[in-house]
Amino acid sequence: MQTIKYRLYEPRLAPRRTKLEMPGWAGKPEPRRDGSHEYAWHCVPFTEGAQYGIEVFYPFDNELRVTKRDGQVVLEGDFGPDPGTGINWPPFRSFGENFYTYQLLLDLHVAPEMAVRTEPHPRFYTDPDDEVPIAVPALLRTNWWPMISFVVFKAPPEGRWHVFRPGEPFMQMLFVPVEPQFELVEMNEEEAAEREMRGRRIHASRDTLGQDSLWRSSTHTVFDGSYRFILRAAKAKMRESGG
Repeated sequence: MQTIKYRLYEPRLAPRRTKLEMPGWAGKPEPRRDGSHEYAWHCVPFTEGAQYGIEVFYPFDNELRVTKRDGQVVLEGDFGPDPGTGINWPPFRSFGENFYTYQLLLDLHVAPEMAVRTEPHPRFYTDPDDEVPIAVPALLRTNWWPMISFVVFKAPPEGRWHVFRPGEPFMQMLFVPVEPQFELVEMNEEEAAEREMRGRRIHASRDTLGQDSLWRSSTHTVFDGSYRFILRAAKAKMRESGG
């Protein structure tokens, strides 16, 4: 269990474990049954991935709209007068031709072997209007770097808008190992055969394993609960073994 300690300049950033909002960006709480519309939360891999980190919220009273005109980033929002606290004002600024920054001022103290990775908020992948800000991935070694001073966002193309609204989450942060400790190696024949056999067994058992959870959405997409059932069994096995 990792303990992440934080301090912040703006309390309304309200960092917390990322939550699925239903009704909201994750969809509506429609049950898994024939005729329901499919939503992101119906997919277990997406649900686990979306809740893997923390989210932060847009802390200002007036929305900010970001676009590009004539090749330049345009930031439209009323932040009021400079509060005179010494921070950059307004806190958003263009950053070259295709990016802009926000002076976040969030300190996340992680263990020496860990780092903070910035990501787009998972609602970016469910937004039909493409208005969700796109946080640029970055790896920050905050064990010795005492403040995430600013974060970078990708600007939308000309004629499109990214919108920051009061109280909406605008990015996610993950806590990951500071060094990618892995080596990519092709499987040998025995390993590949074992994986192939496992895949075939799962495929052959889906009619039985997923029979009671099989459903067809309103767009005629077929779902079943095979992955969920195997995941549940794998978690139970890990708890039993203490893994």
